[in-house]
Amino acid sequence: MNLTADLRAIQEEVEGYAREYGLDFFETIFELVDADELNGIASYGGFPTRYPHWRFGMEFEQLQKSYSYGLSKIYELVINNDPCIAYLMKSNAQMDQKMVMAHVYGHCDFFKNNMCFSKTNRKMIDQMANHGSRIRRYMEQHGVENVERFIDVCLSLDNLIDQHGDFITRHERRSRERDLEAVGDPVRRLQSDKEYMERFINPPEYIEAEKARIAAVAQEVRRFPKEPYRDVLLFLIEHAPMARWQRDVMSMLREEAYYFAPQGQTKIMNEGWASYWHSTIMTRRALKDSEVIDYADHHSGTVHARPGQVNPYKLGIELFRDIEDRWNKGKFGRAYEDCDDLEVKRQWDQDLGLGREKIFEVRRIYNDITFVDEFVTEEFAEKQQLFVHEFNPRTGRHEIVDRDWRRVKRELLFGLTNFGQPMISVVDANHANRGELYLKHQWEGIDVQFDWAVETLRNLYQVWTRPVHLETCEEGKGRLLTFDGEKGSIQEIPV
Repeated sequence: MNLTADLRAIQEEVEGYAREYGLDFFETIFELVDADELNGIASYGGFPTRYPHWRFGMEFEQLQKSYSYGLSKIYELVINNDPCIAYLMKSNAQMDQKMVMAHVYGHCDFFKNNMCFSKTNRKMIDQMANHGSRIRRYMEQHGVENVERFIDVCLSLDNLIDQHGDFITRHERRSRERDLEAVGDPVRRLQSDKEYMERFINPPEYIEAEKARIAAVAQEVRRFPKEPYRDVLLFLIEHAPMARWQRDVMSMLREEAYYFAPQGQTKIMNEGWASYWHSTIMTRRALKDSEVIDYADHHSGTVHARPGQVNPYKLGIELFRDIEDRWNKGKFGRAYEDCDDLEVKRQWDQDLGLGREKIFEVRRIYNDITFVDEFVTEEFAEKQQLFVHEFNPRTGRHEIVDRDWRRVKRELLFGLTNFGQPMISVVDANHANRGELYLKHQWEGIDVQFDWAVETLRNLYQVWTRPVHLETCEEGKGRLLTFDGEKGSIQEIPV
């Protein structure tokens, strides 16, 4: 920790307020860095000891130019770890540092207590450094270009994971040979020494039905995998013909993808929770009179809603405030839902005082999808003026196309499901009995971009070394994308 005496005093003050309000967090270490250092750390996802790769340099250049031109500025960066590591920018004013610290303690509480983060590695800083050392060693052994090219392939596939895989065991690991033996027995017949009894004790229709059943089971067993396999990366690690170092590199990048997955699952909740607490701590305890204007300016910039976009800070903090207000006043349950008088509902107040307890419960057991689905109500959508926007190319502006709160919620949920990305599974690793890999897109309103998909199939081919296929649909019509090692193709198939 390299904080100045003033900042250490502010940290102790803000941490005390956070604990008074009931926040529970790991020890938090703040590091003071300049803009270049912070942009560099942010370009590595908060882990400066990660493996070397050209994309981190590209991201650093983007952050650096954006900061130099005054387009953006990183106020804080906090890492889910034990202890939590947070970075402060030296050039920030004292009021900003105070607000950032309050915001960080909200994040740290969320990291420690939210269910989605319960399976994450709390020593990921050490693990990232270990990954970096191993990949550097592979670069020395196999060449920088070879390893970087393979990392490019892995990064194009690192969203093909099962984001709920840490909580659900979807596939029982069994021997395929043992399964085939189990269904390979002939139809069992009852024995009789009298020929005329055969048709009675072994009816022909029963024998035929048993033959059909065994054949169907055998076909099911021979399908590999037996069920759609969501974790494509794990499937490749276990079954693709890769060198040992390639398998290790892909395993490391898969582990990192799972570490970052909960942040994608809880972006709205996490930022909303941190914003709620920096707002509460600053306005009720830590803010000085001379800092009010600056705080109001910076806070409003953080939660400003932009046309056509969802600001997770804004949506999250308003939902937590709405939940707290509703549970304080008793605006939930059958009696409230069945009330048809809008004026009575508007004035409803049973003075229950359960709001603070409820929001702590919500931050513990919800993710963004369940958070939005459960708590975005008609009243909330109207109060926050949530509408469905679309870009009108004729006018060059985003315009409101629907005010129905149900569609608002549906569009929000579509954008949050699987991080707004297509859900793709392995359905056949021996397609057409030629060892080809067949993937299927579970279409639920999210389309694939065909040009990007073909390039991803090209990378997938490098790992699988046999033709790869992706079944999807476009405007209700089935499409099969294929890469055979030389070129990509698209053909229409029955839905």
